[in-house]
Amino acid sequence: MKLNTMQIERASRQFDGQAIPDDHPLIPTLSRLFGDHTFFLDGNGLSVVEPTDIADVSTRSGTVVSLADWSDAGMTSLAPHAPEPTEIVVKLATEH
Repeated sequence: MKLNTMQIERASRQFDGQAIPDDHPLIPTLSRLFGDHTFFLDGNGLSVVEPTDIADVSTRSGTVVSLADWSDAGMTSLAPHAPEPTEIVVKLATEH
């Protein structure tokens, strides 16, 4: 899921992930591997936000899905794995 600026800010306040800017040189590679998403890095590795299946249409929420874990203590290399939904659900927007 590609997030807009407001959704990125909301998500970043709700979990420790920092969005990788769209103009970062890694984005084309990440998009080729994982699809068109807003990518986040945190202490655990690389993740994205996927829409939840919550029936309440007045609130848009997303689940943080882990795509890769840090493979070294210096957090300089990532080891991809099958997408793993986490227990983190972020509120992206509220309709008024």
